[in-house]
Amino acid sequence: MSAFHHLEIEQLSIRLHGKPLLSLDTRIGPGEVLTVMGPSGSGKSTLLAWMAGFMSRDFEASGRLRLDGRDITALPPERRGIGLLFQDPMLFPHLSVSGNLRFGMPRATPDKQAAAQDGLARIGLADFGARDPATLSGGQQSRVALMRLLLSQPQAVLLDEPFSKLDSHLRHEMRQLVFGHLRDAGLPTLLVTHDHQDAEDAGGRVLELDA
Repeated sequence: MSAFHHLEIEQLSIRLHGKPLLSLDTRIGPGEVLTVMGPSGSGKSTLLAWMAGFMSRDFEASGRLRLDGRDITALPPERRGIGLLFQDPMLFPHLSVSGNLRFGMPRATPDKQAAAQDGLARIGLADFGARDPATLSGGQQSRVALMRLLLSQPQAVLLDEPFSKLDSHLRHEMRQLVFGHLRDAGLPTLLVTHDHQDAEDAGGRVLELDA
């Protein structure tokens, strides 16, 4: 995986029923985490949805989204090269832990089973491949969701409050794990959160949106 991905939001303006909601012009470099904070209604979720490619038609947007210089603004979500991590791990209940990891891998992956085993070892779950996801703790499910994201080989990542449902003692550990892996992979990342501790552990710029 290239360590030189970058994501550019160019002169973005989002409006709701003609009224300005947010404006943004920024660049997220390789391995950088840009944290976006703000009260409900400030546009955090709408920004995320615009970047991912599933913004509601109630909103209008102008501006461009570029990944490694390529304009991806009009591409459907599955062709953007952007990975997402949500509040819920969203593991497939009908697949084993290993099956969940294999699901998102590119078709050209030479040995998906070996890649899944290696991925599980990297997150301290080496013997968990055959397990039913329902038997995992919340923290273990979050780790599997992170590794599934990384093995899908995204070129940029969006994080939607991925730590908010974890017990407080697990949050710091998961933040270190997630941000460390994203930095190592050189992935530009946008984090949406209400939690100032998330922003502090992310260690990057913080953008505060107004209501």
